[in-house]
Amino acid sequence: MKMKERLKAMLVLLVVVSFFSCQDKKENKAVDYSTKTWQQIEQEAKGSSATMVMYIGAKTGNSFMNEYVIPTLKERYDITLNIVPGQGKEIIANIMAEKEAGEETGQADLCWINGETFYQLRQIDGLYGPYNDLLPNSALVDYDNPIIRYDFQEDIKGFETPWSMANFSVIYDSNKIQVPPVSMADFEAYFKKYPGRFTIPNDFSGLTLLKSWLIELAGGSSALDGKFDEKKYQLYSAQLWQWLNAHKKYFWKKGETFPASNTIVSQMFASGELDFGFSFSNADIDIKIAEGVYPASSRSFVLKAGSIQNANYIGIPYNAGKKAAALVVCNFLISPEAQAKKADLAFSGSRSVLNYNKLTPADKQRFDTLKPIRYGISLAVLKERAIKEPVPEYMIRVTEDFRKFVIETP
Repeated sequence: MKMKERLKAMLVLLVVVSFFSCQDKKENKAVDYSTKTWQQIEQEAKGSSATMVMYIGAKTGNSFMNEYVIPTLKERYDITLNIVPGQGKEIIANIMAEKEAGEETGQADLCWINGETFYQLRQIDGLYGPYNDLLPNSALVDYDNPIIRYDFQEDIKGFETPWSMANFSVIYDSNKIQVPPVSMADFEAYFKKYPGRFTIPNDFSGLTLLKSWLIELAGGSSALDGKFDEKKYQLYSAQLWQWLNAHKKYFWKKGETFPASNTIVSQMFASGELDFGFSFSNADIDIKIAEGVYPASSRSFVLKAGSIQNANYIGIPYNAGKKAAALVVCNFLISPEAQAKKADLAFSGSRSVLNYNKLTPADKQRFDTLKPIRYGISLAVLKERAIKEPVPEYMIRVTEDFRKFVIETP
């Protein structure tokens, strides 16, 4: 390593160490919270300052946290919740590094996760748990729904708390496109007729599109259910990469580059540069139309394979220093009040993880009075067309191979 690079690395290390040294010192004593009452856990959490690592790229999600969650936690429980940006690979890398270094107290107390992140953290025993049974509001969660109980077909077993549900769909402008393409053959015809109007974000959304096409090639909705099948993956992924390479010359920038995120793709759809966007929320169109971002004629549709649906969760790192506070935060986030707020179009418009039939009349009223979604796909259609997320190995392999066989292939 050159001297300049070495000095730069040392400077970054000093900044990181300095930042976390300035935070409240945390004690990570081995406490068995199953022997404590909920009142005792809340009392221990009082006055705590907890850190939550999460994706902060969504305006509505940030508003939900900053305008509602953080002030309410402080007012009711005297918990100061600090949000730190981070997701997926960063969360895994940090926890793995702490584990290898023998850090008894980690930097994070909570993290927003799902899918391959949960899978990889479980592989290294990076999560605290099981703990969901400790949360009073966990009794209201709809664990009978396999989309909630199983994270990418992996039983969560109490090691993460369901937070909200998501469904994958494609967004288009109905004034420009009368009949949207749903199959790969449809898209192929569209690419050729309207070159430069489509691209794939190189992030979770784009990779979910690729998994949807992989499922279509493999035979349909349940074709990739169950354990990872290497032979099946090799067969159908080879077909997918071949198809993409044959047609990427019709993509935006002739397929020579791919946007880093769906946020960029959404902006290009909004400006009219692209004809398609992607979303995991059936409320996304309503919110963006209300904000004046998307044209009022924006609509969404489900791909031929179906709508990949999943839930997202809150996990507590194995070495969280403020576990009591983390437990209180998790319990609050799945309360009927917080879930209804998150489902409000004024915030995220997210689908709740609670079982409506288990709610009190007063709590049902919280949801009944919410403004209904007008432009997104109906819940009835989503339930009818729902398909499971394939196990995490598919996402991991698709991520690597899309880069290797498509992005980096001339």
